[in-house]
Amino acid sequence: MEKIRIAVRKFDPFETTLQKLWDAFCLKNNIQAEAEMIPLELHDLYEQTIAQKGLQNGKWDIAHLNTDWVFDAANEKAILDLNPFIKQNAPQNYPDGWHNSLLRLQQINNGTYGLPFHDGPECLIFRKDLFENSIEKENFEKQFGYELQPPKTWDEFVQIATFFNRPEENLYGCVFANFPDGHNMVFDFCLQLWTRGGTLVDNQNKININTSSAVEALDFYRSVVNNKNAVHPKSKVFGSVEAGMAFAEGQAAMAINWFGFASMCEVIEESKVKGKVDIAELPFDKNHKTASLNVYWLYTIGSGSKHQKLAYDFLQFAIAPENDKILTIEGGIGCRKSTWNDPEINKIIPFYHKLEMLHENALTLPQTPIWPKVAELIDQMVLKAIETGISSERLLEETQNAIQQLRN
Repeated sequence: MEKIRIAVRKFDPFETTLQKLWDAFCLKNNIQAEAEMIPLELHDLYEQTIAQKGLQNGKWDIAHLNTDWVFDAANEKAILDLNPFIKQNAPQNYPDGWHNSLLRLQQINNGTYGLPFHDGPECLIFRKDLFENSIEKENFEKQFGYELQPPKTWDEFVQIATFFNRPEENLYGCVFANFPDGHNMVFDFCLQLWTRGGTLVDNQNKININTSSAVEALDFYRSVVNNKNAVHPKSKVFGSVEAGMAFAEGQAAMAINWFGFASMCEVIEESKVKGKVDIAELPFDKNHKTASLNVYWLYTIGSGSKHQKLAYDFLQFAIAPENDKILTIEGGIGCRKSTWNDPEINKIIPFYHKLEMLHENALTLPQTPIWPKVAELIDQMVLKAIETGISSERLLEETQNAIQQLRN
């Protein structure tokens, strides 16, 4: 019997969805094949698929890769260009069924190196039941002199987080994901930078984080994360999944996280906040504007796979409209416009249609082969900022010097 191996991003909704889709795919096409699905944490997923060449040597047929890694994977020839398959047998309503922002990053050297799997840009997730409570509104206005509503600026964000921080009720003002896995703190730093009008690259398109807006971004972030009167005390050990679960369990008034963790609150059994959640655009520095970050997950096929056609047929099945919708109902985020606007989905998750709004302000990370290494350096920098008293200026200068050593 044929056996396909799939490297899955470890997250219950992904695992349950994939199993359901594989079973349905085999049934529909009368295929006798087994799928071995191995759930992996972020770091292990990158190591197994790209660093240890698992996609090239045939260890993995299909892998979930995020768009931070796809440029690297395509340049290493670790994953297949799907164009020949798409020409022969395109997925339903491809490419018009997706927002352009979910099709760009896998287009490399005229090839298509993956199909959209799961998405949901970064946003502000908040407890609308708390924000709409008349007693809370009255108390807040007395204390701060303005109306309680989702924060527009970072200063308001801190004030609101402090207001809702009630450790004795196991409720904290906000929750961050500060576990150093090369992702969450890097993204948080980028969001702080962008909402202060900064960029990651200079006019020569070279990465440069040694700027005044980067100093402001790092100064603010290190102070807010260490603010014991505003932040969930376990933030330092939480990855994005754990931070998302803490929010779903009712332990925070606000979170800055992926859209998927907001929709998860409406569909998973463990959620204690069903019907009490909404999302908004991220706060910004008062002289600048909001931003979001779009990093999305792709289905990719290993260049060393001995089951390439079977793998592609499954991918094409998995991203069909009805299956994109199944992913959403399970707690992931479908990528098709039809899912975003689906009446049934918006009944379950009333803010689902707002995905389009987030995509309009969503920026992406620089596409360069050195990005995974740059991300590690930024991650270490933010960790040092949080854990030491070394000045932001010095940390940024040292990190920029290290980034320059990576140039190849």
